[in-house]
Amino acid sequence: MDETCAIWKPLIGGVRPRGKTQPYDLQHTIAAIFWRHEHGAKWRSITAELGPGWRVAQLFIRWAKLGVWERLLERVKEQHGAVLGMTFLGGSNIGAHHKVAEAQKRGLFRRARPL
Repeated sequence: MDETCAIWKPLIGGVRPRGKTQPYDLQHTIAAIFWRHEHGAKWRSITAELGPGWRVAQLFIRWAKLGVWERLLERVKEQHGAVLGMTFLGGSNIGAHHKVAEAQKRGLFRRARPL
């Protein structure tokens, strides 16, 4: 975690909004966000040592609305170029909810009739 923190701390420090989050908590919160996305887990699955999942999710969503993640991606591109294996996800990358598939199975969506 220390190696990862050494890489990301200056990058995040330059793009994050100034606020109430203390640097110690911020380091654990960022580690929790990375852990969650790396493992594809739910927010509530974040380990207790990284902090409460609701707090981590709240910061992630707030920063998403403020454009922090986009600025971070731009800063990484400027300083390090395209790094193999690095991916940033946006809401458009997320698939449809499973209930959409159920609606198709039940016939709730009308199919086009052949001419």
